[in-house]
Amino acid sequence: MIVDIDRLPEEGLKISKDFEIQDGDLVEENAVFLSPLHAELSVKKEGGEVCIKGKIRAFLSCVCSRCLTPFEFPVDSSFDLVCLPGEWAEAKEQKAKEQLENEDMNSLFYYSRNIDLKEIVLEQLNLTLPMKPLCSEDCQGICPICGRVIKDGECSCMTNDSDPRLKKLKIFMKDKI
Repeated sequence: MIVDIDRLPEEGLKISKDFEIQDGDLVEENAVFLSPLHAELSVKKEGGEVCIKGKIRAFLSCVCSRCLTPFEFPVDSSFDLVCLPGEWAEAKEQKAKEQLENEDMNSLFYYSRNIDLKEIVLEQLNLTLPMKPLCSEDCQGICPICGRVIKDGECSCMTNDSDPRLKKLKIFMKDKI
């Protein structure tokens, strides 16, 4: 959805919409949409700046990085961005070389008189996805010998808990105690 900055009403624009985003556009390659991405956006022009406030909701299926089982991942996130004209980018670029400030982290630049809200919503969705999705914080993964998911029950594999590289250290510590 493209918004023409010059045609924004003075009171701003309120948008409540489901966005059609392909699974392949997500940074998490194993994520799949279970429900459409819904966004509620407020777009308002203040001088040369365009302020975009929004809330996104989606329901995804991800694959756990430890046990490789699919799990449901709900997304409910809010964001607050400021889009600045491209001319201001040069001044900010010089400042960025010196040091970034917290306020700069929520700034974007537009170089035409249009802003693509779908790209902004997709970026915000991708920022909510974890780098390594986990089905639960205490997921123990899979058995390195038989490949069985540990949370489904103990396997009968014999595992040697000690790392052979630490054998000399254990001998050393026994002598000290």
